Amino acid sequence: MKISPAQRVKGKLRVPGDKSISHRAALIAALARGDSQLRNFSSSSDCAATLDCLGKLGVRVERLGNDVRVRGVGTGGLSAPAGPLDCGNSGSTMRMLAGVLAAHEFSSILTGDDSLRLRPMRRIIEPLELMGAQVASENGYPPLRITGRKELRALSYELPIASAQVKTCLLLAGLHAHGRTEVVERTGSTRDHTERMLRWFGVSLELESEPARARADAVSRCAVNGPVSFDGREVRIPGDFSSAAFLIAAAALVPGSDLEIENLGLNPSRIQLLDTLRAVGADIEVVETREECNEPVGTLRILGSKAFDEADCALQDDAAADRLCRSTTISGSASAALIDELPLLAVVGTQLPGGIVIRDAGELRFKETDRITATVTNLRAMGAEVEEYEDGLVINGPVKLKGAVLDSFGDHRIAMAFAVAALLGEGASEIRNSACVSVSFPEFFECLESVVER
Repeated sequence: MKISPAQRVKGKLRVPGDKSISHRAALIAALARGDSQLRNFSSSSDCAATLDCLGKLGVRVERLGNDVRVRGVGTGGLSAPAGPLDCGNSGSTMRMLAGVLAAHEFSSILTGDDSLRLRPMRRIIEPLELMGAQVASENGYPPLRITGRKELRALSYELPIASAQVKTCLLLAGLHAHGRTEVVERTGSTRDHTERMLRWFGVSLELESEPARARADAVSRCAVNGPVSFDGREVRIPGDFSSAAFLIAAAALVPGSDLEIENLGLNPSRIQLLDTLRAVGADIEVVETREECNEPVGTLRILGSKAFDEADCALQDDAAADRLCRSTTISGSASAALIDELPLLAVVGTQLPGGIVIRDAGELRFKETDRITATVTNLRAMGAEVEEYEDGLVINGPVKLKGAVLDSFGDHRIAMAFAVAALLGEGASEIRNSACVSVSFPEFFECLESVVER
């Protein structure tokens, strides 16, 4: 994909359905009794992998455009698959579905592409085995062979790292377990789409948050009392904020821009990027909000700034957790909250006075690619001065980027982040293997081109 610099980003659009919510809606609908209608289902190949796996487990799935009908089989009602379940590039599919399969008395194999087979799975293996399932792996990596147990043991489990996927895995397993399954988060609260979706389907949850004694991070607890039965429902899925993030940043960075994004999911656990961009000078307004299916939804308007002001954004691990204060540092619990957007924020950092510091983000090395090295490589190709650390990077700014040949490394978020960078460059840029955006946002380049003026 070749991209030329932009004069402005202007227009009005919608992005496809939220990928995280779509995964959860499909999995929970499959465990419900009767039909569920999922409106505005994600167009991503990741979510298509989830639907494909459910079909191979005996769930009837019908797709018509952006809508999906799922005929649920009830908790414990899945059938043994005839062969391996291919999760493609989707870690969400593998980790969440593993929690469901752990409660079924048959063996199944979860596998995926070369990238997925390099992603760590011990974080779900250990708690699922504590619940009574058997999970064989390649030294903690896929493929996973899961032999389920009909009567899983309930447990209380404290997440060693912040992970919404692990939390979801255990809550879905807990729907089948006998007794109270509790997930405790002390390393920073993760996105809560699963809790919201379960409540939308009528599942009773126990939710609790309290201040930590030794740290400023909140301590959160979520518990479900199993086994649970519930009925199918209609679910309206909002636009994906993580996909919109690239368009938001593009409009904020290019002077003279005026972009509206409608029907966008505005879950508080997902929109820290807005506070971060506002703190460094971006002009972003929430025009209207409403709630649909337990999720906040609204319209964003982004106006391009002539220049970002002197940065005053710091997200620290101390009493200022998840708040903004002096400096352009992202660290601690904020790095976990912004993990998907950190490569994009690195691009933003090239335009900030003083640049940006990103630390405590070692998890980036275990995504679809090593996103720290990928980001550093591409930024250097565009003329940025970057220091790489094991857990992050430091960028000196501001700098005028130059057009370059860039590598997506097969990672959708790297491809989209550097499409934004290319809009700012002097001269055209080329992004190799740009088709990888289909993992989360197949329409990305089409949407981008529809609002870019040159």
